[in-house]
This record gives sequence, C-alpha cells and structure tokens, in this order.
Amino acid sequence: MEPKFILLLLLHFSTVAKSAYNVVDFGAKPDGRTDSTKAFLAAWAEACGDKIPATMVVPSGPFLVGRALFQGPCKNDKIGLFIKGTILGKTGYSTASEWITFKYVKGLSIYGGTFNARGQSLWACKAAGRNCPNGSTALTISQAKNVLLSKVKVQNSQNFQIAIIFSQEIKVEGATITAPGNSPNTDGIHIHMSSFITITGSTMATGDDCVSLGEGVSNAWIENIKCGPGHGISIGSLGDGTETTMVQNVTVSSVVFTGTQNGFRVKTWATPSSKGFVRGVTFEHGTMKNVGNPIMIDQNYCPVPGNCPNEVSFFLFLVCFASMIVGAPDHYFVVAY
Repeated sequence: MEPKFILLLLLHFSTVAKSAYNVVDFGAKPDGRTDSTKAFLAAWAEACGDKIPATMVVPSGPFLVGRALFQGPCKNDKIGLFIKGTILGKTGYSTASEWITFKYVKGLSIYGGTFNARGQSLWACKAAGRNCPNGSTALTISQAKNVLLSKVKVQNSQNFQIAIIFSQEIKVEGATITAPGNSPNTDGIHIHMSSFITITGSTMATGDDCVSLGEGVSNAWIENIKCGPGHGISIGSLGDGTETTMVQNVTVSSVVFTGTQNGFRVKTWATPSSKGFVRGVTFEHGTMKNVGNPIMIDQNYCPVPGNCPNEVSFFLFLVCFASMIVGAPDHYFVVAY
C-alpha cells in the first residue's frame, strides 16, 4: 500500500481503525478474469460486522465482480472503502437493475478507484432495435445515510452511472463519470426520493443528463461541475405517475456545459395525473459552450415521438431563479408547453 494512501486512511479516522480487510486475503484475483464477487462480499461482511471502525481495501489491479449487494446495517458507523484498482463488470447483460449496490449503510466513505461496468454490449443491443432489458445502474446508494464518495471514477454503465435513492446526507466530491455521448440513458448521477445531497468538483460526460433530480428530492447542492457531452442538468422528468410529486430547495451553481443538448432543464409530463410542484430552485453562474438550450422549461415532456400525452401540465413552478448565465444567446430561456 502506498504511503500517501495509508496517510489518507489515518487522517480520515479520528479513532484509527484496528481492522483492515483486503479483498485479496479473501481470494480476490487482480487479473480481470477471475470472478471475485464472493471475495468482495466476504471482506465486506467482516468490515460491516466489526464493532470498531473498519476498512475494506481493494489494491491495484483489475478485479472482475458480478452483481453485488453490500448491505447493512453494520455494527459500526465508520467504514472506509479504499480502492486503488479497477472493478470490472461482466461483459454481456441481464435483467438485473443494479450492479454494485450499497444499502442500509451509515457512515460509509468510498475513496478512489474505478467502476467500469462495460455496458457496450447492451448499448449495441439497443442501437440495433432488439428486445433488450433496461440495463443495470453501475453504482447505487440506497436507503443510506451519511455516505461519502470521494474521487471515484464510474465508466460505461448500462444505465444510470450512479443512483442515489431513498437516502440522506450523501456527498459526492471529485467524481469522474464517463460514457460515450451516444450511450442511451447513462445519466451521470440520478437522485430520487433523497435529501441533503451535495455534489461538487466533478466531471461528467454521458449520453444523457449529467445530473438528474427525480421526484422527492430536496435540499440538494450541486456546484463546480463540468458537464458534456450529455443532456445537461435536469429536474425531472416528473409527473408520469399518479401521485403528487415535488422537488424543492435545489441550488445548481458554477457549471460549465460543453456541447450539451441543454444547460439547466426542468421537464414534466402533460398527463391528467401530472401534478406537483418545483420550488426554491436556483440556477446560477452557468457557462454555456455550444449548448442547444441553455435554460429549458419543458411542460410537455415526451422523450419518444408518437403516442405522447396532449394534456395540460398541473405542475406549479414556485421561486425558480436563474442568474449569471455566461455564453448564452438572447433566446436562451425556452419554455415548451
């Protein structure tokens, strides 16, 4: 283990963890071919079951890992996952909706590493118009609290790259998220039914939204982001279900959009059941470079032409504010009904 890596570990834990679990000690092979799923889960079980702060270590090298659920609640609320290597998904695809999932965890910190989902085969299936599954999200944080993702890299997901769902107090800093501009539905970070979310200092190049905020999101801060290619940063889509939905208290600041379809966007369905509100939203200090629609409010969202609803959207937009938009033309604010 490199000296600076050890130093980072020691600085993070005010009470130095007495237990460190290296996946290689549980049988993981850094060859990119041997299935190391069981070894990763075994190392997690030990770290999660420890009563004192613990660390799980993934050293250098490529590790092949299949679908894996790292589940809590754990016996301690200070687990550090330190990744030096690359975690590779299996080639091919299945009907699974998630690849790597952390669920019911509290106080987890993930440092570094690369998650390469290798979603190319599913993209090809969709491009050919065949009957394909939706694909798996590469990295999911579910029903968790107080989780940090620091300097992680996520690549080539079949579907969303990172999903944060039903969680609170999640922080993403210094992430690098990449997929080709023509890869379908590869949102960089998707947030759903979660609150107190912070995303800072990250770079995202995707085939869909760099960040998408779905229903039930509140108190989100997104700052210092490089976005492009992709569809921009979006609230929604909202209103395709039957329940009242809301998004509130969101600030998106200091984003550089390069070659994106949109900059800041809000999208709602115009169906009889589409109702809810978006309030307390601020878009500020955006820089637009070759962007189609710098600011877009779409109240008749329909991503697939044909059979689109033709109703009135019942969403209320309350206190939505945009300021300091640089590089945008005079017609930068587009509203579609």
